[in-house]
Amino acid sequence: MFAVHLVAFYFTKLKEDQIKKVDRYLYHMRLSDDVLLDVMKRFQAEMVKGLGRDTNPTATLKMLPTFVRSTPDGSENGDFLALDLGGSKFRVLKVKVSEDGNQNVQMESQFYPTPKEIIHGNGTDLFKYVTECLAEFMETKDIKHKKLPLGFTFSFPCRQNKLEEGVLLSWTKHFKVRGVQQTDVVSSLCKALRKHQASLKDIDVDVLALVNDTVGTMMTCGYDDQRCEVGVIIGTGTNACYMEEMSNIDLVEGDEGRMCINTEWGAFGDDGSFEGIRTEFDREIDLGSINPGKQLFEKMISGLYLGELVRLILLKMTRERLLFNGKLSTDLCTKGKIETRHVAAMEKYKEGLNNTKEILTELGLTPSEEDCIAVQHVCTIVSFRSANLCASALAAILTRLRENKKLTRLRTTVGMDGTLYKTHPQYAKRLHKVVRRLVPNCDVRFLLSESGSGKGAAMVTAVAYRLLSQRKRIDEVLAFFRLTQEDLTEVKNKMRMELEHGLKKETQPTATVKMLPTFVCGTPDGTEKGKFLALDLGGTNFRVLLVKIRSGRSKSVRMYNKIFAIPLEIMQGTGEELFDHIVQCIAEFLEYMGIKGAQLPLGFTFSFPCRQARIDKGALIGWTKGFKATDCEGEDVVDMLREAIKRRNEFDLDIVAIVNDTVGTMMTCGYEDPNCEIGLIAGTGSNVCYMEDMKNIEVVQGDEGRMCINTEWGGFGDNGCINHLRTKYDKEVDEGSLNPGKQRYEKMTSGMYLGEIVRQILIDLTKQGLLFRGQISETLRSRGIFETKFLSQIESDRLALLQVRKILQQLGLDSTCDDSIIVKEVCGCVSKRAAQLCGAGLAAVVEKIRENRNLEHLKTTIGVDGTLYKLHPHFSRILQETVKQLAPRCDVTFLLSEDGSGKGAALITAVAKRMHNVTEN
Repeated sequence: MFAVHLVAFYFTKLKEDQIKKVDRYLYHMRLSDDVLLDVMKRFQAEMVKGLGRDTNPTATLKMLPTFVRSTPDGSENGDFLALDLGGSKFRVLKVKVSEDGNQNVQMESQFYPTPKEIIHGNGTDLFKYVTECLAEFMETKDIKHKKLPLGFTFSFPCRQNKLEEGVLLSWTKHFKVRGVQQTDVVSSLCKALRKHQASLKDIDVDVLALVNDTVGTMMTCGYDDQRCEVGVIIGTGTNACYMEEMSNIDLVEGDEGRMCINTEWGAFGDDGSFEGIRTEFDREIDLGSINPGKQLFEKMISGLYLGELVRLILLKMTRERLLFNGKLSTDLCTKGKIETRHVAAMEKYKEGLNNTKEILTELGLTPSEEDCIAVQHVCTIVSFRSANLCASALAAILTRLRENKKLTRLRTTVGMDGTLYKTHPQYAKRLHKVVRRLVPNCDVRFLLSESGSGKGAAMVTAVAYRLLSQRKRIDEVLAFFRLTQEDLTEVKNKMRMELEHGLKKETQPTATVKMLPTFVCGTPDGTEKGKFLALDLGGTNFRVLLVKIRSGRSKSVRMYNKIFAIPLEIMQGTGEELFDHIVQCIAEFLEYMGIKGAQLPLGFTFSFPCRQARIDKGALIGWTKGFKATDCEGEDVVDMLREAIKRRNEFDLDIVAIVNDTVGTMMTCGYEDPNCEIGLIAGTGSNVCYMEDMKNIEVVQGDEGRMCINTEWGGFGDNGCINHLRTKYDKEVDEGSLNPGKQRYEKMTSGMYLGEIVRQILIDLTKQGLLFRGQISETLRSRGIFETKFLSQIESDRLALLQVRKILQQLGLDSTCDDSIIVKEVCGCVSKRAAQLCGAGLAAVVEKIRENRNLEHLKTTIGVDGTLYKLHPHFSRILQETVKQLAPRCDVTFLLSEDGSGKGAALITAVAKRMHNVTEN
């Protein structure tokens, strides 16, 4: 028993001694975590260089855009062909992808040899050979009669400008075909296919995608796990790809979404930055390669070189009498005699030492037990260094993904392929362990690819095919929102016609644009002064204001206000309850300001269509914006307010004017700019007012001077004159509104409805399987959930797609990157149409003013208010461009209003008082 323990102790001590001997000898190959973190940082810096337009030419990481913009979402289906060219054999595959509730991929493939005369011949012969193999495969599978989409895995570095194009930068892996470098390989393949088709008419394929094998690996794994956004190959060669934010890729136009970047990481360190960690053995490997000074990172990592690295180390150790008693063999001195498969065999857990003895013996050596232990440890150090360096680069990519997404912790999947990774007994475990140690804030799943290069090409093609089909269907939906110049000119002309109808006594009763006289006959001249009260009712909140106006050199307007909520039960109760609530709010404000006894002039901003007989008399035509108080329509709202004040019997007020918010906006801007004679509201509702010549207003007596007309243009189109521009989504929004069939123009242009139009489109696209994986969430089913403020946020140029996804998540919509792009596009189409329609209407108004005055050229100012105009990132610009386009003889300035409904009401009251005093005097 003692003897057994003694032998075991001797063997353990022997093993320790040999390991220490090799560790000392290969000290520079054992990389600490500090070194690995430094490599990781350098890799990150090179990634940034490679992505920059100006710095890419000198970057060692070429960061090639692949134009693969999307990973599989599980909805792909159909039959696809794939070609896989890049190794010792060429492969043709038929891949069937089905989505019948169960993701399923069925593959049939055939390998064809790649003879030396082909891979060292000319380009024409290569692509003719590929085409002939494809034709033979299709005949064998009886699919010659079908036109199928094809993906081409071409495992050589290419510069792509689109998915179906790739210019070969350089041959690798012993390929040296003449006349192909710096040409588009897809064009060459298509040319060979056309030539074959012209003579034999037996195959008809559509080449949709050129794919790198690393991208194929990511896409294959992405089909099984939708979190997969990185692909890594560690085999004969090594490379990695990942999904980068488009906004970071200077080499490609556009900022939306993501694109897969082929890092071509094998060239990392070609700028000399690895000199500190490269050993004499690495330098010898490089000098003996077919591309000295290039692919230095790959030469320290990949399966093509690890066996040779081990051979060079053993050769030197033997020459220094540290192995085999200093006795060399012919094979040990021969390049290529130790391969990576030998390294893997020697590192096997139990049979490793036996394998080592056998391999060394086959090399003509006579190894002792000590030699076998030492050689096994050499293999471990070389392969461990490879895994460590690979882990550093992968950790840099994972960190970039996490930072791109602005996450404190990343959860992702890495698709893996390559013979070294798959067949080496310890490699995968070492790589995983080091990656997790270097990036502890990343939860990484490593997923082994199944036939990555072939199946991956088919998956890229399937995704491209899905996206093309989706794009076509989305374009069909959004085409209805894209207005032509002719459409807008027609809207302008029809609006002009409706303006005329509303002004004429004979046609006014049936006019859709009511053209209501406001009895506001002047704009501010700067002499207004005094204290005024203003009321502002136009939405879910009600305001009471005290406004102090000063004239002269110190001309100013000071305001004090208080906001009161109007509960839904009051909005939709009785008229008496509504006006009693308003008066209660006034009483609270007067008490709050300490002016309950003062009888101040009051202007009442009432943002609903009224027919006015005087400046202080207005009969409500109809409620809008969700109000439905009974016994109000047709009644004078000023009288209703006075009656409510009497019922309370606490104070009295001098109600001078009832004001529409649009008129208030014009007056507020008129106080700043005397040229202002148009007011526009583009917010929850949409309306316009302008100063019309009295002689044109047939419904009011008198021909002298001008009067402000409240157009109430929201009703434009209620007679069906723009029905051809209304989509099924507009009709759905209209039918679900409180006033079906009314305010149709407003429902296409105002903030109250745009979000709902977007929601209806999103539901339709989801039902078609084009969004949210075809799943309609309960949130999306809720009317009104998609507020117009979300359009403004989603369309913001400053907002990254990641933030768009967060907004959608707040709405209970679990979106992919592709979903977010589509939602943003839908929002853009709906808001652009709204701005263009609004601009066309405004063009009709400014043209009317110009013609009223017989001017060749009109210079005027439009006062504007409303959250849609103020907060939406593009609405104001598109509206202004449309006006300029449709009314080229009008020089229009747009002036933002500052509190038109409050300050404007006080200014109208002040102007009315001033004009009344002038009349009395």
